[in-house]
Amino acid sequence: MSVITKKICLLGDFNVGKTSLIRRFVEDKFSDQYLSTVGVKVSRRSLDVKTDLEIHKVNLMVWDLEGNTKFKPITPSYLKGAGGSIIVADLTRTNTLNNLSQHISLFLQINPQGTVAIALNKADLVPQEKLEKLIENHNSRENSQILSIYPTSAKTGENVAEIFQKLSQSII
Repeated sequence: MSVITKKICLLGDFNVGKTSLIRRFVEDKFSDQYLSTVGVKVSRRSLDVKTDLEIHKVNLMVWDLEGNTKFKPITPSYLKGAGGSIIVADLTRTNTLNNLSQHISLFLQINPQGTVAIALNKADLVPQEKLEKLIENHNSRENSQILSIYPTSAKTGENVAEIFQKLSQSII
């Protein structure tokens, strides 16, 4: 079994749930206390990822980047060297959905060979029919570097492990 280390970054506007998704993935915990990330926080977790030929142990370095606001853009140097990114939007705040393409462009501009997964977070707070429509609206993106769109919930754990697993599989 080979061991591979990969850097992935979580991007999105402030308060979309990036830190909560990471905490659910790394520690399997959730807290509804909001603590704003200042700068960057790096977490680690290992996964076994199966490819066609073998199983790899992937050591993920998960970079939790400070939320983007119109006053303080994300520092591009934090993104350098990342194999993939999870771009996070909050399903309860339309403006964060509208900013997805801006975050995708920023990541791919710095990492042109990178892969992106989109997390539409707080899926537990949106009615199912509205959720399906939002996913359909954002699924029409025609970019081969966008892996997929996942409705996620850090609170319930919905699709959290899956998004990290699929992104890891894609970047090795």
